[in-house]
Amino acid sequence: MSTPSNRRLTTLALGAVPIVALGGLMSIDHIPGTDISLTVPYAAQGPGPTVDTLSSVEGKDVVEISGAETYDTSGQLNMTTVAVRTNMSLSQAIGRWLTTNDTIVPLETVIPTGTSSEEMQEANQQAFVQSEAAATVTAMNYLDIPVHVVVAGVMDDSAAVDRVKPEDVVLAVDGTEVSEPAEVQELIRAKSPGDEVTLTLENNGQEREETITLGEHPHDSKIPLLGVTMSSAPRDGMNVTYNLQDVGGPSAGMMFSLAVIDKLTEDDLTEGHFVAGTGTISEDGTVGPIGGIEHKVEASQEAGAELFLAPAANCEAATSRDHGDMVIASVETLDDAIHAIEDFASGAEVKTCAE
Repeated sequence: MSTPSNRRLTTLALGAVPIVALGGLMSIDHIPGTDISLTVPYAAQGPGPTVDTLSSVEGKDVVEISGAETYDTSGQLNMTTVAVRTNMSLSQAIGRWLTTNDTIVPLETVIPTGTSSEEMQEANQQAFVQSEAAATVTAMNYLDIPVHVVVAGVMDDSAAVDRVKPEDVVLAVDGTEVSEPAEVQELIRAKSPGDEVTLTLENNGQEREETITLGEHPHDSKIPLLGVTMSSAPRDGMNVTYNLQDVGGPSAGMMFSLAVIDKLTEDDLTEGHFVAGTGTISEDGTVGPIGGIEHKVEASQEAGAELFLAPAANCEAATSRDHGDMVIASVETLDDAIHAIEDFASGAEVKTCAE
């Protein structure tokens, strides 16, 4: 993706508020050639790129599955993004407002006051990893494939850094068996900063226990922080990897789940149609609302999408602008999304946001 020379462009997979937890990998570098002291405290949100989760980027599948039989797919399942421009001069902000469909918003809705670029990047990375984990769990649940919790990364300044390693499998927390990242998070959140937690871990067939003192979350000192990002992997040796860089937040979750399901099932889900969409995904299959959907709808229509999957809670915003002949379906669960695609492909009536 090219970056305009006179401003900083960042791609976000925006989720529901608060943005600090769900935004993208944002840079707050000042615009080249612009005195940062003269920039305005506003950001411009507009249509960002759409990415086909069934395709490849730089030679790698966006959703890569190994250790299991996969099937050919047709059509497209595009995740959508919002482009955010920050550190604009007054004239640049006015220009975006007058000449584009961008939404001008207070800067603090994109970069919360008192948040550093490093903290923002860390929060966005964690949100995206959690989204990937939820997408895998949801797809495996739909396909009745058991999963376990895998450590994706460990924060350098956390107490876990010398105790926990990437690719460790988390078997239990304080003796309570876990199989999904959300279960680990729930058990950790029940504690307080300074409390100890004992993790039962497994790596290369070797089981061990590690006791860790919980830290404080950087944005709320009352929330305990383990300092570990977690993903999910099927227990039977299958591995799902998401090869998409420079996008943060959880709103690609639903589309990732759909891509995994399409690749692992013999039936062709899209039957050659161009489907786009957005929405967070919970491990129970619930599709959650996101931000900036009007821009995602615009980008999808311009890209040629025939069907757009919108979280039900976002329907009013999703249909607030002209979307041509593109059908906008209202979905509340992963099952709703699959039924909408199947109904559209068969020519049956689709539950739309207009209903």
